[in-house]
Amino acid sequence: MKKLNLRGQIIPAAVTVSPVTLWMILLIGLPLLYVLFLSFMSTDGYSVVYKFNVQNYTKLLDPTYMKIYMNSFIIAFFTTALCILLGYPFAYKMARAKGSKKVFMMIFLMIPFWTNSLIRLYGWRTLLGKTGFFNVVLQTIGFLKEPLELMYTRGAVLLGMVYVLFPFMVLPLYAAIEKLDWSLLEASSDLGAKRLKTFTKITLPLTSSGIFAGSIMVFIPTLGYFFVSDIMGGGNQQLIGNLIKTQFNAGNNWPLGSALSIGLILLTLIIIGIYRVSGGKMEDLV
Repeated sequence: MKKLNLRGQIIPAAVTVSPVTLWMILLIGLPLLYVLFLSFMSTDGYSVVYKFNVQNYTKLLDPTYMKIYMNSFIIAFFTTALCILLGYPFAYKMARAKGSKKVFMMIFLMIPFWTNSLIRLYGWRTLLGKTGFFNVVLQTIGFLKEPLELMYTRGAVLLGMVYVLFPFMVLPLYAAIEKLDWSLLEASSDLGAKRLKTFTKITLPLTSSGIFAGSIMVFIPTLGYFFVSDIMGGGNQQLIGNLIKTQFNAGNNWPLGSALSIGLILLTLIIIGIYRVSGGKMEDLV
């Protein structure tokens, strides 16, 4: 009877899990294995040559590419920092809000997801261009004689990144702040601690999981969001994602593009591994 019961439990579970597992294998596992396979191949400048070599990985250390890596990390770091500075107060207010105010703030946060990010970025491009709204207004009121070059700069790319990834920082922060035991803050105030000390000694440590989770959800995508750099940076600010796209398209070098992709995946796994070792939970990233 025990064997029959065990079989009766395993079969329904297998039927439930199998479609998901099959989906993951076909659409994620196999493509990744193919990319890994291509990363060890060669190219004749026109097509892939199926001849094993490791030169694609040695090329990753090319000084030209190192500059792109450095630029990517700088933009990713400042994007993450700005998202924390702007997102934490918003998430805190949303967690403390009640009733319709909280609903309104959540809707305000989620509205950007209702529109394609490319369209929204082109909206910023229209606003920040030399003949855009900001330059026209500043010239009309006499503040400027000539239009400013607001587009195609690192600042414009940072603006685009923060704008696109801001909700991915706020949501983990909101989840962490909402779990706070507010009685601890009241006790700290009753004991004479000022707001800043209460924040640094109690609030910030207890919500650090949300900060770490949000940082990962912002930092990693920033490295690969080539379309933001293309639209807001005009090709002047190259990221790792732009480098990968170039190898697959204009460069026609799929093996090198695959090696760069594998490198980015490994970097992602390392960052997530560090997060796990520091005590973070994978549930916070989902």
